[in-house]
Amino acid sequence: MISPTDMPDTIPVFPLPGALLLPRSRLPLHLFEPRYLAMLDDVLKTSNRLIGMVQPYDAPDAAGKLHTIGCAGKLTAFSETEDGRYMITLSGASRFRIIEEVEGFTPYRRCTVDWKGFERDLGVSEKDPQFERPAFMAALNRFFEDQGLSTDWDSLSEAEDELLINSLSMLCPFEPEDKQALLEAPSLTTRRETLTTLIEFALRGGSGEEFMQ
Repeated sequence: MISPTDMPDTIPVFPLPGALLLPRSRLPLHLFEPRYLAMLDDVLKTSNRLIGMVQPYDAPDAAGKLHTIGCAGKLTAFSETEDGRYMITLSGASRFRIIEEVEGFTPYRRCTVDWKGFERDLGVSEKDPQFERPAFMAALNRFFEDQGLSTDWDSLSEAEDELLINSLSMLCPFEPEDKQALLEAPSLTTRRETLTTLIEFALRGGSGEEFMQ
């Protein structure tokens, strides 16, 4: 586990729409663009091996703009393919708040970040004492059927609260802005509430008017 004193002031960031990383979760990524291969080479030379995952804004007038809050992951596994690409795994360490983007000579983007306010991310797994699992799993089953998705229901049923909620937040096919809302949830309980709202909204056909009734 990474300690707060190991968290650097500046980290490389990987803007990827729809890709969500959460603390104590794992995100597999496929790197092939030259700038991100250069980022990987540089990250491997650091002691912390951190990469910040962040959502870019999805709007025509916001080209290149990043959301303020992202999540840093530690590079914990990587393998090279025969054609020079890499499969890597990031293990979620802590969320951060972007202070400013660093201008420099690297082909990838770097930001000065602030870790304050996210101290619990570096702690033990969170619990959700208000979690009503049977009702949630029933809605999730309907959502998966509606979306044509499949999963190992036995594994989901046995998963701890945090693993279940965070895994679904990362894997379910929500819009990037919805993923950002899940990332910014201040606690596991509020993330589960946001996830439940998104599932119920989708089951109602995505109609805001119908959802409000």
